[in-house]
Amino acid sequence: MTTMAHAPTHLSEAASRSKVAIWWFLASEIMLFGGLIASFVISRLGGGAQVDHSQLNVLVAAVNTFILLSSSYTMVEAFACAARGDRRGMRMFLAFTVLGGLAFLGIKAYEYTGEILHGFTPWAGTFWSFYYTMTGLHALHVAIGVIANAALCVGARLGTERPYRVEVAGLYWHFVDIVWIFLFPLVYLS
Repeated sequence: MTTMAHAPTHLSEAASRSKVAIWWFLASEIMLFGGLIASFVISRLGGGAQVDHSQLNVLVAAVNTFILLSSSYTMVEAFACAARGDRRGMRMFLAFTVLGGLAFLGIKAYEYTGEILHGFTPWAGTFWSFYYTMTGLHALHVAIGVIANAALCVGARLGTERPYRVEVAGLYWHFVDIVWIFLFPLVYLS
């Protein structure tokens, strides 16, 4: 009898633990990116990380920003569908989120290729070291989010997904977007 009474709270306990875990993880990631960003700003103020912005493709980065922020909307819709029990909608919006993440990564690879072909490698100066470290680490986080959302999409197809899992993945995805909101103007526009 206690097993049946305990069963409904099992999912809510799992959801609570998952949310606490993702917030702890995101707090550590804030420290990581915060340290990188602070180091970059201090280096720029000291004159060590200067760059001619004509060497950066701001238009391509702006398009990439639009794509990534749009994928944040599709993640919100995926969670809304999950909360309603709409597996088809959840699957569709998760797929759009994955496609947005893949598009972001593809455009970033195109951008890196052009920069490297012009001799702007991580060893070309302080700015480029920071640039590849910060944007590369961000791209790694996008790739992790793409994998997680693809797994959720498959789970939605199989009917095994829970709304709290989509919510947790959404928190991570929104964090990745927020990091880019800081990186884009700092790296490309300042």
